[in-house]
Amino acid sequence: MLRAPRCLLRISVAPAAALAAALLSSFARCSLLEPRDPVASSLSPYFGTKTRYEDVNPGLLSGPEAPWRDPELLEGTCTPVQLVALIRHGTRYPTAKQIRKLKQLHGLLQARGSREGGAGSTGSRDLGAALADWPLWYADWMDGQLVEKGRQDMRQLALRLASLFPALFSLENYGRLRLITSSKHRCVDSGAAFLQGLWQHYYPGLPPPDVADMECGPPRVNDKLMRFFDHCEKFLTEVERNATALYHVEAFKTGPEMQNILKKVSATLEVPVNDLNADLIQVAFFTCSFDLAIKGIKSPWCDVFDIDDAKKGEVLEYLNDLKQYWKRGYGYTINSRSSCTLFQDIFQHLDKAVEQKQRSQPVSSPVILQFGHAETLLPLLSLMGYFKDKEPLTAYNYKEQMHRKFRSGHIVPYASNLIFVLYYCENAKTPKEQFRVQMLLNEKVLPLAYSQETVSFYDDLKNHYKDILQSCQTSEECELAKANSTSDEL
Repeated sequence: MLRAPRCLLRISVAPAAALAAALLSSFARCSLLEPRDPVASSLSPYFGTKTRYEDVNPGLLSGPEAPWRDPELLEGTCTPVQLVALIRHGTRYPTAKQIRKLKQLHGLLQARGSREGGAGSTGSRDLGAALADWPLWYADWMDGQLVEKGRQDMRQLALRLASLFPALFSLENYGRLRLITSSKHRCVDSGAAFLQGLWQHYYPGLPPPDVADMECGPPRVNDKLMRFFDHCEKFLTEVERNATALYHVEAFKTGPEMQNILKKVSATLEVPVNDLNADLIQVAFFTCSFDLAIKGIKSPWCDVFDIDDAKKGEVLEYLNDLKQYWKRGYGYTINSRSSCTLFQDIFQHLDKAVEQKQRSQPVSSPVILQFGHAETLLPLLSLMGYFKDKEPLTAYNYKEQMHRKFRSGHIVPYASNLIFVLYYCENAKTPKEQFRVQMLLNEKVLPLAYSQETVSFYDDLKNHYKDILQSCQTSEECELAKANSTSDEL
């Protein structure tokens, strides 16, 4: 007799009528993507944090539920005994702020169309007119919520991980899963979808029960871990609320690269350049990405950034990366140091698993799943020394940074994941060699930042990060600097 999994999650339900009307209106006018649509494939590498997960792992386009085993993964006499995963939520709607900017741009195009009767300077129907008539199906209530594609991202990730680590995700261990989440609906809902994917793994072909009928409570909301940045006064004061902290972002918006794009888009849309700004151009670019990620369509918004001018995509990607770099990455030390608590929490789980194995006890939490944001993952990866360029990203070295390591779309697309796998190796010659760790980023083995090796003895890994593990106290790191101190800009 089948029993329902002992896990309960509650997912928010979008207004069905509004969504149905929007979808019907939009799909009536959209062009579905061909397998290798030229515009989508040329722009997709530049969408930054709005990148589809399958664009980082192209093999998923043909088999999204089939596990791919990295040949660098340990096997043989080394058995995985614990997995700690930090997972970004799946594909989401735009935020209300992004939707308001899009409505502003859409209004400009409609006003221009009403003045000119919907025709361009040649009298033919132009791109600006097409965009003015394109159904604007985004509504304020969507505000960053998880979409169905995002739930699919999570279900498929669950299927792949369960197939890749069958002993850890065994039915016997299902009741011992530990789920932690940000309080944001898109993260809570991502956890729900992940569990539905596991049900599909355990009982293929059997429809999952309603989440409300599952037996145990929801994942524990812990914003101090998953949204640590909201609880760090130094970060909030010196970066989040500091008008000058993103100086390089604002300077790049008015720099020659962005101004050149502004002029080109103004000419393409036949809108006065003074009516446009970098924020509106960026929201148009992201609308192309949202239509692609959410619906799998190529909307006319993509045509604003024509395939013959890839530089537009590269410049807009750099603008987004500048923001991530200075607000979540290496721009200010507090960006990463504010994540110390999360880093330490991961190692507390690993420590406990090691201790239990040493005592010949079963590992009490073989799988820990933590659902957060790009803003959760980027600071942690920076704390660990990943994707650090020799020179900081600035408003003035765009050309020098063309081949930079810090490309947010390649690091934290939708559904991105950082996984720590702890192994127990039976035939180890010494106690130190018994426990080893591998890390995976987006299901690919992530070489150690300090050695480029693909596996580490657990003690060596802890020793390398001992400063963070022993000396990084959030209460001290996040304490506001005294009056005459200056922020530590890199």
